[in-house]
Amino acid sequence: MVKFSKQFEGQLVPEWKEAFVDYWQLKKDLKKMHFPNDNSTPSKHQHSSLAHTFFSPLKKFSFYGHHHREHGPIQVHKKLASSDSNGDMYETELLEQFADTDAAKDFFACLDLQLNKVNDFYKRKEKEFIKRGESLKKQMEILVELKAALKQQREKENSAEDSKEDPSISCTISCDDESIKDMTEQEHLQDNSMAEFERNEMQFSESPRSDEIGKSIRMKREEGRMRTLSGRVIDCQGKNVKISIPLTTPSRTLSAITYLVWDDLINQSKKGGPEGNNKLKINKKKLHHAEKMIRGAFTELYKGLGYLKTYRHLNMLAFVKILKKFDKVTEKQVLPIYLKVVESSYFSSSDKVVKLADEVEELFIKHFAEDGRRKAMKYLKPHQHKESHAVTFFIGLFTGCFIALLAGYVIMAHITKMYTQETDTVYMETVYPVLSMFSLLFLHFFLYGCNIFMWRKTRINYSFIFELAPTKELKYRDVFLICTTSMTVVVGIMFVHLSLIARGYSSTEVQAIPGLLLLIFLILLVCPFNIFYQTTRLCFLRMMRNIILSPLYKVVMLDFFMADQLCSQVPMLRNLEYVACYYITGSYRTQDYGFCMRTKHYRDLAYAVSFLPYYWRAMQCARRYFDEGQISHLVNLGKYVSAMLAAGAKLAYEKEQSIGYLCLVVIISSVATVYQLYWDFVKDWGLLQFHSKNPWLRNELMLRRKIIYFISMGLNLILRLAWLQTVLHSNLGSVDYRVTGLFLAALEVIRRGQWNFYRLENEHLNNAGKFRAVKTVPLPFHEVDDED
Repeated sequence: MVKFSKQFEGQLVPEWKEAFVDYWQLKKDLKKMHFPNDNSTPSKHQHSSLAHTFFSPLKKFSFYGHHHREHGPIQVHKKLASSDSNGDMYETELLEQFADTDAAKDFFACLDLQLNKVNDFYKRKEKEFIKRGESLKKQMEILVELKAALKQQREKENSAEDSKEDPSISCTISCDDESIKDMTEQEHLQDNSMAEFERNEMQFSESPRSDEIGKSIRMKREEGRMRTLSGRVIDCQGKNVKISIPLTTPSRTLSAITYLVWDDLINQSKKGGPEGNNKLKINKKKLHHAEKMIRGAFTELYKGLGYLKTYRHLNMLAFVKILKKFDKVTEKQVLPIYLKVVESSYFSSSDKVVKLADEVEELFIKHFAEDGRRKAMKYLKPHQHKESHAVTFFIGLFTGCFIALLAGYVIMAHITKMYTQETDTVYMETVYPVLSMFSLLFLHFFLYGCNIFMWRKTRINYSFIFELAPTKELKYRDVFLICTTSMTVVVGIMFVHLSLIARGYSSTEVQAIPGLLLLIFLILLVCPFNIFYQTTRLCFLRMMRNIILSPLYKVVMLDFFMADQLCSQVPMLRNLEYVACYYITGSYRTQDYGFCMRTKHYRDLAYAVSFLPYYWRAMQCARRYFDEGQISHLVNLGKYVSAMLAAGAKLAYEKEQSIGYLCLVVIISSVATVYQLYWDFVKDWGLLQFHSKNPWLRNELMLRRKIIYFISMGLNLILRLAWLQTVLHSNLGSVDYRVTGLFLAALEVIRRGQWNFYRLENEHLNNAGKFRAVKTVPLPFHEVDDED
């Protein structure tokens, strides 16, 4: 039977861990209570117990027949809320003498502290969710009004009558800057500098100002609007409403730029034109984006309410369990008394969360699910797919097949001496890059599966950090199944191909087998049909699109996490580039593997491929600085610029092989390595904290054995020095240098795999203190007063 402490730890919300009842500390306080076993005490204890048995019924009544009030061993006092506190405070008084009074006082002091903490946190989160719910209701009302007005507006456009618009139903977009209100609280979180500017502008508006100041303020306003949100003001049924759609995609960015240009034209035409020229019709696309934002906000609110219900249930169980243990140890009846207080406390008696959850369900069913409850629950309560035993069976099956085929391939390669320096280089130049590319790719994917396993084991909320849907995310068994199946197919085809070459078959069809294998995987990746993890494949393609166009897309955690993985896969990308050139140009027919090397465009592209992952990552850092304004993103950008310089020096040295380029490689690579190590340990991993309670580590750690962190730091240091292979040119005996390059590339992939775990561990711990279990979705509509 699983202990309650394990169940409690496994079910609590990780980001709210500090706000839960500290069940483990209460158990420690309970263990401090020692009760001596003296031979002389039983008779006295027995005498008192017998007296209590005979006289306790009589104590309940007085001589006058009135009921006598019995408080029991403790009494819990409730203090009214003061101006400094957020709620009522509870304090326990011991009415009976305990065997270990000091320990009992400490236990109840800790118990009262936990109860007050739970009530305080629950009240704050409940107030936050209720406020968000009220805001969402207003958003929903505005959306319904706008959709109804848009429908009537379409009917008017389709009619042949040319009449004036009815102000009671008209909804127009005003381009007047003076009607834009200050940013809301959510916009303040996104850009504090913009909020400060808005406050400064209000101060200017109270005093006379010149035209030059007005022009500079308008320029800063437009720059701030482009930096944060694209806003338009709608006049709907006498209300001014600002639509704010985040600039997360290139299309929205271009739309915002177009709007600003159109805004300038309208403002210029307002000077001599009629008053009606400053109005535009509602954009249906923006209204659709607003509806999606509101639906996402409802989903997140419902998720947060579910977390709050779990918070209440688990804390109630923790109080019951610890009080039962106390009664068992002290042989006192404390549970009924204190539990009555817990049940009457705010977190247990308040029903506002349940009512709000019911209202959210009703609104979602009515407006987003076409009155279908089952359809609505698919969004509000998505059920995770149960893990099948068939997946585990096929993992074992394909793992055995992969090991057998790999052993056969290695034996065949050893017999034919394909991987030695003395043999013909045609195979190593044409076929080996395909095998090397798949090996690095699926090794990386396999390590990602290991990361998922460790994240789940250590209770790191990677799904929330990556913003993954619980019904669509890959489990570690799925990752292992994909890896074992794919590598079994790759090694099997490579074994057949090597067998044909060993028998003397060198026709065009035989040489095309590796290229066909790569083509099949690419077709499977972009296949639009719902086969072979379609959701994951589409998510990967979207990430690649966002990375390639990184300055134009808003950067999220999953995007720059994937871009970091590409920085460790430069050898794989270069192999992919060569294989694509070899088969697209038709060189496989003549086995002219040097054709691509002799082509200038290919050599230029090789330089670009070596730089692109670092360039994409640097552009993401620049975009994050543009969105958030934090200097740390510029410092992080410098890390990738140093990596680009080191990669350029390495390519130049491989081409020239001179002493000058050798010195340049050593200097630039050394500086880049120190830069990257500092960022790995201090920023990404959050380690090397001098004033931490864990020496040289951070205060909060997910792994119990601290030695693992020091071993990982040492491995990271060694693997970061893999560039020395470029200078030393060491080979593993008579093995071809390409095999050595594959070994070093695999070490970099392994380094990235352990970096992934510590990176998310640091992210998880930083988020935990901020209680970010539910993400805040920006809302599209903001009411603007006429005076503003």
